[in-house]
Amino acid sequence: MAMGWKLVIDSTNAPVLADFWAAALEYEVEDPSALVEQLLAAGHLGAEAVVEHRGRKIFRGFAGVRHPEDPFDETSGVGHGRRLLFQEVPESKSVKNRLHIDIHSEPGGLDQLVTRLEGLGATRIQEFDKGPAGHWWLMEDPEGNEFCAA
Repeated sequence: MAMGWKLVIDSTNAPVLADFWAAALEYEVEDPSALVEQLLAAGHLGAEAVVEHRGRKIFRGFAGVRHPEDPFDETSGVGHGRRLLFQEVPESKSVKNRLHIDIHSEPGGLDQLVTRLEGLGATRIQEFDKGPAGHWWLMEDPEGNEFCAA
């Protein structure tokens, strides 16, 4: 049986970075507001642990995105499949990623993909054209995390 997993990405602003990656991957931003409200009402969570983002109450310092076709918990909003979790850390990114995401375009659609990603806040860094071995752009998300558009 395959193991369950999620990719956790350190960030300085988890909700904003989650918004970028949800749009880039065409994923859904997880909505934990029902769970947050239940925990607040029961006194299990203090107001300092909550922040509002795009009209929803979320856990301070955390945000997740999930594949729109994968199952998820209706109360917590947490996906049970392909998922990225963003957690805030005090330090900013300082070195090259050791792990990165590749986003693939439709055949012949690399230029449109790169333009769309730039419109979301990504930055082009370097183009690689290896002929039959591949053509891609090294890019950075709004917090400087490297990824490839291929």
